[in-house]
Amino acid sequence: MAEVVHNRIAMLRAERKVSRRELAEALGVHYQTIGYLERGEFSPSLHLALTIAEYFEVPVEVIFSTREFPRIS
Repeated sequence: MAEVVHNRIAMLRAERKVSRRELAEALGVHYQTIGYLERGEFSPSLHLALTIAEYFEVPVEVIFSTREFPRIS
């Protein structure tokens, strides 16, 4: 069974009007990495997950979960 890490990166980016490229530059990763993360094609390392949480100034569990996040609509 594949381990899936769900995330709210796209929602946080949209909320704060941050492009994939801007986030990638702030994190020191390639902008395509952000897309892979958002689509669930890549799970972040612990270091990257913590860095993303620090960037958005929220606890890591607000962004990442092993369970799907409930729909907001």
